[in-house]
Amino acid sequence: MTNAYESAGVSIEAGERAVQLMRTWVEKARRPEMIGGIGGFAGLFDASALKEYKQPLLATSADGVGTKVAIAQAMDKHDTIGFDLVGMLVDDLVVCGAEPLFLTDYIATGRVVPERIASIVKGIAEACVEAGCALIGGETAEHPGLLEPDEYDVAGSTTGVVEGARLLGPGRVRPGDLVVAMRASGLHSNGYSLVRHVLLRDAGWSLDRHVDELGRTLGEELLEPTRIYAKACLALAATGAAHAMAHVTGGGLANNLERVLPVELTATIARATWTPHPVFDLVRQVGEVPQQDLEQTLNCGVGMVAILDPAGADRALALLAEHGVDAWACGEVSAAPSGDEGRVRLVGQHPGW
Repeated sequence: MTNAYESAGVSIEAGERAVQLMRTWVEKARRPEMIGGIGGFAGLFDASALKEYKQPLLATSADGVGTKVAIAQAMDKHDTIGFDLVGMLVDDLVVCGAEPLFLTDYIATGRVVPERIASIVKGIAEACVEAGCALIGGETAEHPGLLEPDEYDVAGSTTGVVEGARLLGPGRVRPGDLVVAMRASGLHSNGYSLVRHVLLRDAGWSLDRHVDELGRTLGEELLEPTRIYAKACLALAATGAAHAMAHVTGGGLANNLERVLPVELTATIARATWTPHPVFDLVRQVGEVPQQDLEQTLNCGVGMVAILDPAGADRALALLAEHGVDAWACGEVSAAPSGDEGRVRLVGQHPGW
């Protein structure tokens, strides 16, 4: 017999089934400091390890993945969107040198389909393992009438810690510092409203269209998971060579790099040092999108940048390579001429553009 709540569109049984299916994946994303398991009202994390810090600074970040979820829903593939969520969260923490400790997620959906929810959480848990943080809890909310049955959105928050004396940021940046770029895996999780507008709506392309320039279907390209830089960046921070880092998300490379520059300095980035992934040129050409607009919306192939003491650059590049991150020197910090304070200038042109 269907109860009144089920008649209104909310299934308690489906929610319980989803918890059972996701339990195995959540258990894989543990740290020794995590107390208990899923199912409680709050996640518990043993903070006694923070006593080892002289000045433990807690860092926190909250984010979602934007309209990329529409691609996952259209393709009925849900096990990679978790990497996008975790990447957006933990890599905002590591730019200040903070180690991500734990993460919580929130999934809102029009109808709980246990297997779909478990698939989403599977991706989140696997990404947490890659980032070295614990998936300590979360919430799945059923919103019939607000969301369509097959619609969902994902968001989360994460907490990390950094020793006060090792905090990275604008105060450490000096003239002559080197800017090192770390290659993105693709679009990551920003600018999808523009990409969908250009390729799906205006050009009328389908997600199952094979695109020669991409070497796969458009949908496969658009669902490429966000690269997670956390462990590589923490290893880089531990060398002492890093002065600041910037996670290249909404706003593009220049706008995000400006956030970690002191006002009296500027940075010059040479486009000629890298070739963006084909998908960026595809959006540019098919949509006739001006390069300035493209660079203010998409990462254009660079997902993270580090500002380094040039004396430690060779060691830093070798370390990033050991972590599987393709990285290269792309620019330099200098004293800012009057009017250019805190600005980032992109000069030259990408090969082949």
